[in-house]
Amino acid sequence: MLVSDALPVYRDAMTTLTFDSLNPATGEIVGSHPRQSPDAVHEAVGRAEQAAAWWAGLDPAERRRRLLDYKAVVTRHLKELAELVHQETGKPVGDATLEIVLAVTHLDWAARNARKVLGRRRVATGMIGLNLAATLEYLPLGVVGVIGPWNYPVFTPMGSIAYALAAGNAIVFKPSELTPGVGVRLAELFAQSVPEQPVFQTVTGLGETGAALAADPRVKKIAFTGSTATAKRVMAACAENLTPIVAECGGKDAFIVDADADLAAAADACLWGAMSNAGQTCVGVERVYVVDAVYESFMRELSGRVARVRAGEDYGPITMPGQVDVIRRHIDDATKAGRAVTGGPGSVRAPYVDPVIVEDVPEDSPAVREETFGPTVTVRRTRDAQEALSLANASAYGLGGTIFSRDARRATELARRMRSGMTAVNSVISFAGVPSLPFGGVGDSGFGRIHGADGLREFARPKAIARQRFAMPGMNLTSFNRGPAELERLVRLVTFLHGRRKR
Repeated sequence: MLVSDALPVYRDAMTTLTFDSLNPATGEIVGSHPRQSPDAVHEAVGRAEQAAAWWAGLDPAERRRRLLDYKAVVTRHLKELAELVHQETGKPVGDATLEIVLAVTHLDWAARNARKVLGRRRVATGMIGLNLAATLEYLPLGVVGVIGPWNYPVFTPMGSIAYALAAGNAIVFKPSELTPGVGVRLAELFAQSVPEQPVFQTVTGLGETGAALAADPRVKKIAFTGSTATAKRVMAACAENLTPIVAECGGKDAFIVDADADLAAAADACLWGAMSNAGQTCVGVERVYVVDAVYESFMRELSGRVARVRAGEDYGPITMPGQVDVIRRHIDDATKAGRAVTGGPGSVRAPYVDPVIVEDVPEDSPAVREETFGPTVTVRRTRDAQEALSLANASAYGLGGTIFSRDARRATELARRMRSGMTAVNSVISFAGVPSLPFGGVGDSGFGRIHGADGLREFARPKAIARQRFAMPGMNLTSFNRGPAELERLVRLVTFLHGRRKR
């Protein structure tokens, strides 16, 4: 069992209330953690302010060295951390290991590339600014608050934490109340590499703890991952102080199978994308559109594979008990309107849900329109890939998606036109494993980006400087001493540069 009162998780002296994290598969207590009050959060942010000034003041090479050391510490504790993820989420240890490995690769990329992406560089000034020298750099924001999810309690929050730390910020992390022990351990491991200051703190609690973090005016940005409904409440709290937010919300990701697709590979990827982690993946496959010419063949491939997948063996339980009701409602609605290929209402046997595949479900069904977040998928036959794309894009969500086609040019064009932040081609969720690619959505899936250069800049502020190198003869334009001749010279110059029509 994890001891949750070790630094750098700070207890308020008045805190007496605690809550337990439970293994969703067994109901056993994994750990007990303080329900930190708004006052405790306020104190943590105050400590983070001082730590942020120290961390930002380090040479970028020193921050890089310490972050790479943190990467090594996490890697050395990988098995221990994976076991804790397994206990708090119920997911298989192998799946927990995979998400930690992905987090490590992102931490490595952020540490190694922060200086190149954010460091000061000269930029062109153009003819009008010929006498100027211009530079651009990206400076730390200060304190960044991270509100993390339970489904990938290492990989997802570290997508914000690693990049924000690399950009020179201090972190106050509020993990999900379902996986607090993982959040505590991530901060404890960081303190092994950076013991001098509380640069990365974890505060534990329920909704009021996260609300206090979002409402603190000293927090310069909030990185939130969770449902669209909760994101709106977090945004409302942030709006009081004009605190910017990056919101990674839900998804209803589509999977398109074109007529020339490798059907065996497509079925294999589709099944894993839909069922892994019990379907509790924001970029998991929830809607499948298959071109008519290969529909029957694809369904045979998919049906044959799903028969070998077992809840409780290949994937874990539904981590959040309340989600079972949503999954049950969607399955009931889908099976009444469509045809169950695999599973049905009887597949729900909390805390587990067996695989469910339903075809011919109307597009206005909740199972098609709303995020299910369970091991279920709807499949629909389409005339061609264009119709499949239109249906895929007819969603309020726009997070990820997948295209399967052997024609690389065609697949790439379909991927470009898919209304999503990321699209995988002939693979599933592969974009999440490429640290240089930004991750985020559009529409109800949120806004802002983590990962990659965009993720580093998300947690920094651009600073532009223009320095006059010499006075421009006869062109003192920003003075009340400017005369008609100077203005005329300016007009002639602009006309020469920009007045010719392009043919």
